[in-house]
Amino acid sequence: MLRRARRIRHYANVHAHDNKPGRPPEGSDEQYGAAAEVLGLLADPTRLHLLRLLTVEQDVSTLTAQVEASRSSVSQHLGRLRLAGLVTSRREGRRMLYRITSGHLTALVEEALGYAYHAVHDIPHHRPAPPPQAGGAG
Repeated sequence: MLRRARRIRHYANVHAHDNKPGRPPEGSDEQYGAAAEVLGLLADPTRLHLLRLLTVEQDVSTLTAQVEASRSSVSQHLGRLRLAGLVTSRREGRRMLYRITSGHLTALVEEALGYAYHAVHDIPHHRPAPPPQAGGAG
């Protein structure tokens, strides 16, 4: 777990924004591996809920009151997310405050929840419009 967490953090630091604007980054084996590890961490409903809540700094007690998990469980989930580099923590007096590390991760969580909402409520999924045909009538 610790080696995977280092690899995710390393990839995020080295390749944070080396892609050109408006163009998706190339898919290397390293990138696919890091993405799979992140998605694996998101596969737990409690961790997914915590990440959604952590767009603003919060402590364990505040988070525990908002999710259906014990304080111990919330602390363990936060520890895993922190070790993987998905959340940061800082001490304020006797409290530890946690926050999500990336806008990309925030968007990923929101997209996953939006997809799930459509699936749960049997709403058709959005599809991107097809690109315009080249060489139209002229």
